Amino acid sequence: MTHALWIIQGLLALLFLFAGGVKLVLPLEQLKGPVELPGLLLRFIGVAEVLGAVGLILPALLRIRPGLTPLAAAGLVIIMIGATVIMLVAGDLTTALISLMVALLAAFVAYGRRSYLTASRC
Repeated sequence: MTHALWIIQGLLALLFLFAGGVKLVLPLEQLKGPVELPGLLLRFIGVAEVLGAVGLILPALLRIRPGLTPLAAAGLVIIMIGATVIMLVAGDLTTALISLMVALLAAFVAYGRRSYLTASRC
């Protein structure tokens, strides 16, 4: 189970690092999607995705505040639920399903690493 969690955490971290990096680096004109979102919101989501990617790996890997790992995963679940809703509103069912699957994987990590939350309270 631990190996599966680490693999999923690593893949999610790469995904969110890429997605967040793109939102931070590309000009806002190139980030237009099926639903018009404000540029500042897109930049905020990009920062949250990059920080979430870092939060998926570093706290657990370095064993410094490992309780942040399930919290980062839970935050990414919230972001992906928002992405799913936006894609459903836009009528893009395929992208909505992909966003939902990523949200479920992040929820699996949050659930699987929940023991870090109780361990960090002691």
